[in-house]
Amino acid sequence: MSPDSHVDDRVDPKVLKTALILVVGALAVVFDTTIVSVALHKLATDLHVPVSTIQWVTTGYMLALGVAVPLSTWALARFGGKQVWMFALSVFLVGSIGSSLAWDAWSLIAWRVVQGVGGGLMLPVMTTLVMQAARGRALGRTTTWVALPALLGPILGPLVGGAIVTHLSWRFMFWVNVPFCIVGLILAGVYLANDRPSASGARPALDVWGLVLLAPGIATMILGLSNAGAAHGFDHPDVIGPLAVGIALLVAFAVYALRHRDPLVDVRLLAARSVGSSSSVLFLSGFSLYGAMLLLPLYYQEIRGASALAAGLMLVPQGVGTLLSRQVAGPLTDRIGARSIAVVGFLVVAASTVPFCFVGARSSGWLLALWLLIRGIGLGAVTMPVMTAAYVGLDRSQIAHSSVLTRTAQQIGGSFGTAVLAVILERSITGAGTGAMVAGFHVAFWWATGFSLVATALCIWLPGRKQVRAAAAAAASAAAPPAPAGVAGS
Repeated sequence: MSPDSHVDDRVDPKVLKTALILVVGALAVVFDTTIVSVALHKLATDLHVPVSTIQWVTTGYMLALGVAVPLSTWALARFGGKQVWMFALSVFLVGSIGSSLAWDAWSLIAWRVVQGVGGGLMLPVMTTLVMQAARGRALGRTTTWVALPALLGPILGPLVGGAIVTHLSWRFMFWVNVPFCIVGLILAGVYLANDRPSASGARPALDVWGLVLLAPGIATMILGLSNAGAAHGFDHPDVIGPLAVGIALLVAFAVYALRHRDPLVDVRLLAARSVGSSSSVLFLSGFSLYGAMLLLPLYYQEIRGASALAAGLMLVPQGVGTLLSRQVAGPLTDRIGARSIAVVGFLVVAASTVPFCFVGARSSGWLLALWLLIRGIGLGAVTMPVMTAAYVGLDRSQIAHSSVLTRTAQQIGGSFGTAVLAVILERSITGAGTGAMVAGFHVAFWWATGFSLVATALCIWLPGRKQVRAAAAAAASAAAPPAPAGVAGS
């Protein structure tokens, strides 16, 4: 019998139950993000403010998200997963209701910040709780459930957002979240295990200095990158200043964390192949994956003249492809490791982006839909194994830290990639008229293709089959009951 045969690839029903309970609440966060992204111009018009002001509806949310994410490691250890999850979901619910009742642009921005605090806690907490429940077994299959909200969001979010913007008041965008939050709270309250630490046990103190360095560092980095996209370049004081401050704070936190016994986030985990490689790939994937997600709806709206709803419909094939490939990528990751699947996924993403480097205003919509479907399959083949790789070989106490490290890398990489491609697109449009705009999109899509190829090379660092199977076997052995006396030596 081969060693691999001792490794159980099936997802424990208890893990599946936990994942489904958490996914319901997490859908509110993902839908909210994708719905609001298609409604900024509508908000600017209805609230009588320039787009530069209403952009803070997104920027404020992202800044609050970045500040809240690092707090999840301490909160989980201090209060327990169930309590933190229900608190975060309640905060997001309050922020959603407040956003729907906002009386002007600045009140809407303030309520979006409240939402960001809740969402920033929810996303890493969800991943941590599910991965801790999995105990190192069937990580690929388990990740398919953790990633479900992120896969459904791009399919349904633009459709719902486009329909609301076209036919209803913008306030309904935030009421969409309410049913998910309420049902998620009920399910969590009834079915999630109570993991609150015992009152007699030691509870960790908040690493205040770590928080003071890390949270503002992430926030100012995101602010600088957001300003770069809005200013169409990186050579502006409102871009250079925040980026410089953000980088300095993050470097200072890394030095501090390496010397501190129990830091807010353990950066030493980046030395582990699984965490370091997945964080690096997730950061670079922001250029090829998230940056291109900026270009695609803009192409349909600016070049083909589609409405927000029509652009959302045209992007559905990509979401469908991602959803389909997750069914294959997750189980395959458990069998052959993350490396091979991620390499193939990035190559598929690159190849299916190339046709957009030649598109025009009258290119076949059906042919582009086919390429988007293929691109979606590649996206699913990238996200599943890379997310899984971040938890290979980790013990229970390290999972929360890995969740924050990879989430932060993905968030900053996504902001960086979006800003870079926005600048490339703006500077590639050298004249007036549709022809100049089309040429600009061609250049930007070529860059997105190139970033995918660079990410392909970086995937070689991801854990392969041997590392994944060895970690799964070790986890299964640790979870097995001890053998009766005399059996071990027989």
